[in-house]
Amino acid sequence: MRPVLAVTGLAKEARLAAGPGVVAIGAGGNPQRLRALLEARTPPDCRAVVSIGIAGGLAPDLVPGDVVIATEIVARDRSYPVDGAVADALMGRLAGFGSVRRAAVAGVETAILAVADKADLHARTGAVAVDMESQVAAAFAARHGLPFAAIRVVCDPAVRAIPAFAAQALKPNGEPDIVAVLTAILRDPRQIGTLVHLARDSGRAFAALKRCRPLLGASLGVP
Repeated sequence: MRPVLAVTGLAKEARLAAGPGVVAIGAGGNPQRLRALLEARTPPDCRAVVSIGIAGGLAPDLVPGDVVIATEIVARDRSYPVDGAVADALMGRLAGFGSVRRAAVAGVETAILAVADKADLHARTGAVAVDMESQVAAAFAARHGLPFAAIRVVCDPAVRAIPAFAAQALKPNGEPDIVAVLTAILRDPRQIGTLVHLARDSGRAFAALKRCRPLLGASLGVP
């Protein structure tokens, strides 16, 4: 049986997603690089596509560690549906996990950093979370007639801004660029407090993703 393709942004997400029946790829939070990686998969050589990883919170009531199973992906110029049967299967696998919500997820080309921008995106789209990979993965699945789903764990909540350097401090393979982070802090030590909050939020999000992964099981729970 062909594997499920897990589409991620960070190397840590890809490592968590990988497993029996799963091939994971990521592009370091760069949608254009991700498109190139996916286009190189000719033929796609997978039976379904799942966008999986952490996300920014847009709904004010979501907190770090809350899980969102997408009902659709809202992109800049269109929206992409998800496969209902796959989404149902994901919900079933995570029954009893804790806070799991089924709602729209926004896919964007550049990171949404400011609290005001998060509120605006939420008001315009109704999406409760946002990431930079789901719209690319959904478009790839649509082009090839493959089932698509997305499971995202909230990292930074709607009320918390992200410093610009943190969003950019990634290597092309999705690993954190520690040198870039330290350089930014040396330039402006006032960023330390914000970075501490982000590290705490990220820790909670990845802990939740790590707990979700064995519940999803082989093939990320795709039937």
